[in-house]
Amino acid sequence: MAASLVTAGRPCPICTKPAVPEHAPFCSVRCADIDLHRWLSGTYVIPAEPVDDDEDALISPDGADDESDR
Repeated sequence: MAASLVTAGRPCPICTKPAVPEHAPFCSVRCADIDLHRWLSGTYVIPAEPVDDDEDALISPDGADDESDR
């Protein structure tokens, strides 16, 4: 029942047909698969600042700097 509240009056984000509760927020499995493919292929990207690889190497998993051990 909650899915029908989410899709009520909202079109499918892929093809703009009315959304179906079974495939919310999409109208079909096909549109859901298209959306998944866009995420997996990198078409959709969440913007972020690039991380310098050197900074990653200096921080150990416990949060302490590796350089302080030298």
